[in-house]
Amino acid sequence: MSPSARSSGSKKVVYAGIFANTAIACVKYLAALSTGSSAMMAEAIHSSVDIGNEILLLIGMRRSGKPADPLHPYGYGKTLYFYSLLVAIYIFALGSGLTIYRGISRILNPSIPENVGWSYGVLVASAAFEFYSWRISYRELKKRKDPDEGVFDEVIGSKDPTVFTVFLEDSAGMIGTVIAFLGILLGAIFRNPYLDPAASILIGLLLAGVALLLARETGALLIGERTNRARIRTIESIISDDSAVEQIGELLTMQLGPGQALLTARVTFKRSLSVQQVEGSIARLKNQIRKEEPAMERIYIEPDSLGSQENEHPHSGTDG
Repeated sequence: MSPSARSSGSKKVVYAGIFANTAIACVKYLAALSTGSSAMMAEAIHSSVDIGNEILLLIGMRRSGKPADPLHPYGYGKTLYFYSLLVAIYIFALGSGLTIYRGISRILNPSIPENVGWSYGVLVASAAFEFYSWRISYRELKKRKDPDEGVFDEVIGSKDPTVFTVFLEDSAGMIGTVIAFLGILLGAIFRNPYLDPAASILIGLLLAGVALLLARETGALLIGERTNRARIRTIESIISDDSAVEQIGELLTMQLGPGQALLTARVTFKRSLSVQQVEGSIARLKNQIRKEEPAMERIYIEPDSLGSQENEHPHSGTDG
């Protein structure tokens, strides 16, 4: 998938998430105010936090697209990773913190929710909206994963946090809806005022878990994670299959953004080659790598040994 196609798919996922969560949040707040349900209010807060998250992702996507400049010679791709880390903090501080706080407050001052019929209808409707957004993010993840990988492998290995963030948010949203439904239903059946706020606390803990997972993944990308394994295998195959190459030495990559990556490689060329032939081979390798892996925007290939003994090191390690 080309970087432009990835970007288009990412925006589609985020916009779908904003649409679904806006509709969900509105009906949840109405139901929470009319029933007094702590679990329903927790779900309303959850959906509101998701809207804020997706707006942050859109800001990050826009700013990460700025071209490179003298101050940032490798571009602004990692800006998106910074905003994704803010999303994780936002989920943890507001989503998890507020829902757990509200649940504990209601346990200390228990009451049984009223007019719970509203809540069931709202939760069913919100589940439908959540599923709509979840399905779009799930399909986008499936497009990007390798054939031998599962969806969770793509979440862990993905270099585009927009898609897996929305996917995890929507997954948590559907699970949270089930928790809220059970808390309200069981509380009404058994006339137990503690089950509804207990559901609120469980939703808060669920959000905390999602936040910690997002922080772990986006933090790794922010500090400099390698590109994905399939891309590395393709690059190794291109270099090793070239007729001028004897062997590959050190090969390092770093993700600079969702559609940008850096490659540095030390390559041993055949000793019979002249300086000009080595330089030509390096240019050919770069062109072939960029053709098959457009995300490799920065490529540095350093010859590990020279062809002709009488020649000095060729100047060919810079990216073209």
